[in-house]
Amino acid sequence: MRNVITSGDVPFGGVLEVVCGTIVTPSARELARDRGVAIVEIAPEKFTRAKEPHRTVAIGSDHGGFRMKEFLKAIVASMGYVVEDCGAFDERSVDYPDLAEKVAVFVSSGQAFAGVMVDGAGIGSAMVANKVPGIRAALCYDRATARNSREHNHANVLTIGGRMLTETQAEDVVRTWFATPWGGGRHQSRIDKITAVETKNFKGNRG
Repeated sequence: MRNVITSGDVPFGGVLEVVCGTIVTPSARELARDRGVAIVEIAPEKFTRAKEPHRTVAIGSDHGGFRMKEFLKAIVASMGYVVEDCGAFDERSVDYPDLAEKVAVFVSSGQAFAGVMVDGAGIGSAMVANKVPGIRAALCYDRATARNSREHNHANVLTIGGRMLTETQAEDVVRTWFATPWGGGRHQSRIDKITAVETKNFKGNRG
């Protein structure tokens, strides 16, 4: 029996590797086209599903977001993603910049296609993550901001205030964020400008 790839298997970006002979539904191919995802067939002997970057989500927290992170890990896994826990691993005091950077680097390096970072308010982690080249981190606090950050801003890291939302509210944000595709089209030129600003102001490019 051959494998089947549906629209739910299509990542937000990058490459989708499938075993030769895999059935890719028309809706999945259309979504991959919309997201700019290349579908590449791999021989069975060379294919491994272990920690596929395009299905991996890096998640982290400081001590203020630890309990919410533990709750959200299960939510993200239930959607079929591989969860890479970047810490913290208990409620002992830690500095959110260290964990936010770790999550962001996982995404910028291609080890994960998306990241979720939880601290007390979510603000500081967004600031940190956006210092990492290639990251577009968005602090979201309801379905509208989650949807907008993905559709309009092509966000690849979601930050959440673990002390600002209930578990139900945070779950709504996470599910909406992952379910919303990048809009592309008229929004692409604005993302290109974000990248241009990042490139122009990158420390190594300053005279």
